[in-house]
Amino acid sequence: MAALGHARRPTRNPMADRLDLQLISAALRRMGWVRFWAQLALGIVVVGVLLFNNIGGRLAANSSRALGLGPGISLTTLAFLLLLWCLWQSWLIVRCGRALNSPVRPSKGETARLIKRGLLADLGGITLAVIGYQSLAGSLFVQASQQVPGFFGAQIQGGQGMGGRVIGLPITSIEMLSVLGNTQVLFAHLIGLWISLWLLQRIYRPSGS
Repeated sequence: MAALGHARRPTRNPMADRLDLQLISAALRRMGWVRFWAQLALGIVVVGVLLFNNIGGRLAANSSRALGLGPGISLTTLAFLLLLWCLWQSWLIVRCGRALNSPVRPSKGETARLIKRGLLADLGGITLAVIGYQSLAGSLFVQASQQVPGFFGAQIQGGQGMGGRVIGLPITSIEMLSVLGNTQVLFAHLIGLWISLWLLQRIYRPSGS
């Protein structure tokens, strides 16, 4: 009777733990590759935009454009450099998933810290890209407002007679490419952020749930 009075301690099922470990390993490998290839594809687009966006000489000739577009492009470039580091973290996540099936496997804490490093890098990249987008959009809005007819109306240089001519700051396709590059790097970091959050939720989810 005394033995029956003792509360039973919950026992862990080794087979269930092994199965959950295999599922976590597969999730890390699969989502690590998804994150890697998605960010790599978008990163290639950003590289092409930044290489093609030979806007430095054009900006030097117009200080009003350089005031807004220069910082925006610089912040986009910094966000892209963080994206390169996130690609390396994605590869490490894939390696970590493979290591979970080996005798010498990383602990849950080590795996979580690896994912959190990539998550923080993606948050930093999103922050830089959003600030850069604000700078780019603000500068392009000023240019658009000075076009004919413009937000403030057409601007006339000289008299309004035969000698006057309409002036403005036309938006070029290269300048729009700078916005495209910014949105691509922003989207790449956003993909990495959501995948990292999902992986963290998967790691800390109780076995069997």
